[in-house]
Amino acid sequence: MNGEFLAFFILSLMTIGGAVFMISFTRVVHMVISLGITFISIAGLFVLLGAEFVGVAQILVYSGAISILMLFGIMLTKHDASDEGTGHVWKNWFSLIFVVVLFGLMFWGIQSTAWPPAAETVASEHNVKEIGLTVFTTYVIPFELISVLLLVALVGAIIMAKKEEDSE
Repeated sequence: MNGEFLAFFILSLMTIGGAVFMISFTRVVHMVISLGITFISIAGLFVLLGAEFVGVAQILVYSGAISILMLFGIMLTKHDASDEGTGHVWKNWFSLIFVVVLFGLMFWGIQSTAWPPAAETVASEHNVKEIGLTVFTTYVIPFELISVLLLVALVGAIIMAKKEEDSE
């Protein structure tokens, strides 16, 4: 067992645990925090795979912007602070049994599959530079179309907000 395997194991447990907690918590703020933990763990997995740029983008976009936006949305709306339980204990046990059986089937399927040998890939030292060169040479037209689409969406959101402000 080396350090990379240990880091993968811990990050995988954090990813799965955060996702399970996100669907099992009853308070919305706790759900968003669990989702943030899941996003950060996924970014760590990207870093382990050698995709540092994607990992940093994951932290900036999802863990930072989306989670904070969700927390602001929750804080700006009215929510009751009390826990609302399901009231049915048998549903929790049924869900637990279903998840354990599904995990067992997936584990068996993964272990019994004859996987082809991994292809030898050469990890580059400058993957951010290669991403930039690919985006601005091969994919420059889709990149520009996406930037125009985002600009149109921004202008549309401003116009819609302005119309709502004028109607009040």
